[in-house]
Amino acid sequence: MMLPLYSNSLTHYSRLLTREVKIGDFPLGGTHPIRVQSMTTTDTMDTQATVAQSIRMIEAGCEYVRITAPSINEAKNLENIKNELRRLGYKTPLIADIHFTPNAAEMAARLVEKVRVNPGNYADKKKFESLDYSDAEYDDEINRIRDRFLPLVKICKEYGTAMRIGTNHGSLSDRIMSRYGDTPLGMVESALEFLRICRHENFHNIVLSMKSSNPQVMVQAYRLLIVKMREHKMTEVLPGSETGGIYPLHLGVTEAGEGEDGRIKSAAGIGTLLEDGIGDTVRVSLTEDPEFEIPVARMLVDRYQQRAILQNKIPALEKLNYNPYEYKRRDTTETANTGGHQVPRVVADFSSAKQITPASLFPVGYNYSAALDKWNIGDQACDYIFAGDKTIDFEIPGTLGVIYNHATWLKVKNKNRSYPLLDFADTEKVQVSDEINFVSVKPENIFNPEFKPLAAGLHHVFVIETKNEHAMSELRRMFVELQSKNIHTPVLVRRNYDSMELEKFRLYA
Repeated sequence: MMLPLYSNSLTHYSRLLTREVKIGDFPLGGTHPIRVQSMTTTDTMDTQATVAQSIRMIEAGCEYVRITAPSINEAKNLENIKNELRRLGYKTPLIADIHFTPNAAEMAARLVEKVRVNPGNYADKKKFESLDYSDAEYDDEINRIRDRFLPLVKICKEYGTAMRIGTNHGSLSDRIMSRYGDTPLGMVESALEFLRICRHENFHNIVLSMKSSNPQVMVQAYRLLIVKMREHKMTEVLPGSETGGIYPLHLGVTEAGEGEDGRIKSAAGIGTLLEDGIGDTVRVSLTEDPEFEIPVARMLVDRYQQRAILQNKIPALEKLNYNPYEYKRRDTTETANTGGHQVPRVVADFSSAKQITPASLFPVGYNYSAALDKWNIGDQACDYIFAGDKTIDFEIPGTLGVIYNHATWLKVKNKNRSYPLLDFADTEKVQVSDEINFVSVKPENIFNPEFKPLAAGLHHVFVIETKNEHAMSELRRMFVELQSKNIHTPVLVRRNYDSMELEKFRLYA
């Protein structure tokens, strides 16, 4: 297929150009920095508690403070909250978060710098019904939505208030679900219906989001949204504007959770898009106090400040041989318990350990009971350990395999569930395993025009390691090359984070 239009490049970092949106004294998009934001968890009617929490967020680095306004009363109280923050010297823009109540949104739009509306429940209701519309009936529904939404658009335009049209995967309307299904395309069309109304009114101070608790769905929806905006010619330079491009994008994974899980889940979705230069503002949704979300968001965003100037020798892509808007596993040959229909395998690296003992395996899911002489295996146990040149002198669990450097593997007497790691250049010259051989393959091997599948019968798995700062781009480029050469060898991805602090490791990996 032709290269996708959702990023400037899939091999070289380049931030996607978006139009500038005015949000108080902190404009968004264009050439402005990627902003970080969070949302209060206090009762909006409790002015002092909300102000105090907002201050903690701001002092942690929050650039936009979002506050829920579920009814007209909370919307009105935003004025008191804003006045108190301004009196104390805080000028951070406030955002009203609206779902079901247009009158609250219309009130808030007169008071704060930005309002967020959810297309799925602003003018529609969700009863989990399957609806069958003719095209004419569907157009009537769009006109009904327009009548409901138009007053807010006019108020935002009059007061200079920005708006986020924020689609949520979990609250798509019955109407959208009936026509497009529970899909990224449904999320995109839900937002575009509202965006078209805004554009018809010449209102462009708009931010868009495609949030989901599933990072995979979220990534696909943002990519598709960008493509659809370009297809519908929504990227023109407007009168009085210095920038063209798509409308700015707010990135987030909903209900990510807490602790390590919440951080990893957020990074999987947000980081995938940031890697391709996508995103103008970020909110990390943790089930923790909102001020703790800010350092996580900042760490994700700061990673890309200097990314564009880093050297990058990844060959450019001229076409894609997969669909980036849907999930489909790469077709591979099953080799032992790897590839084919098997689940992805995990290898724990013990090659730099002083020694490997039964206790060493506890952090990777294997707990040995000396009293019972029995291994207890956890749900997240790894499948292999890489011992390098270390040798193991105890009976390993029955579900575990050990990978050695080839020279060390040759010396191991008991080769049961023990396998060699070979260099690509040596695979047809040395003794190998009859079961499975792990073959270290470098980018320069794969990008070599002469690169081809190894001889049949070697039962091999490629181990692809990237040391590139643009790791995702280089790995993606290598997989595209493998597919273009019709090579179906299973692949393990190897990446070293030796000198990285734990918090960065959770996000960057």
